[in-house]
Amino acid sequence: MTTPPITAGIPLIPLWVKVCYTLFVSTLVPVYWWHYGPANFLWASDVALLLGLVGFWLESSLLVSMMAVMVVIADSLWVLDFVGRLLFGPESLGFTKGTNYMFIADTPLFVRLFSLFHAAMPPLLLWSIYRLGYHRRALMAQILFSWVMLPISYLVSEPEKNINWIYGFGAQPQQWLPEPLYVLFLMVFFPLVLFLPTHLLLRYLVSRWAKGHEAD
Repeated sequence: MTTPPITAGIPLIPLWVKVCYTLFVSTLVPVYWWHYGPANFLWASDVALLLGLVGFWLESSLLVSMMAVMVVIADSLWVLDFVGRLLFGPESLGFTKGTNYMFIADTPLFVRLFSLFHAAMPPLLLWSIYRLGYHRRALMAQILFSWVMLPISYLVSEPEKNINWIYGFGAQPQQWLPEPLYVLFLMVFFPLVLFLPTHLLLRYLVSRWAKGHEAD
């Protein structure tokens, strides 16, 4: 684990951050449970939100590093897609259903606003890694975790919900592989396309932070 560039004696994660995070999650969970149902919490971003909270309270470098590996790229793409739709219309960048739900008028606005946590998660997780350090086992731990989460998502999801894109990346279910084989494909695809690049980026950033701290 890389040592965080923080002066000894200073709390790694301030209490006020933990409390604010907890209050937000405590409000979001019953709202999401009521509107989307419990299976919705299997989405990677929701998992990262919940386990990130645990990581903050435990000040666990491994947990926050795993969650960063899982969602920094995915949530950043969510933000780009959402901003693009805001600027150019809901039908723009419509290659997935990623942010379609943010423009469904039947969903109460306050429920949709909760989803803006996607924009906060990448900087929040990067900041937590700056405070706690990046755990060297985060990549492998997250891959193993995803190999449990994806099959469970397949068992509890349905094409309309398409939790974690378990039925395909587009608006319609994919047809080029049998469903179980497609799940296996995702178990390889996500680690290679999302997790590994994030892992390399985080290692680079932490090394830069450490050099900056040494220069100070």
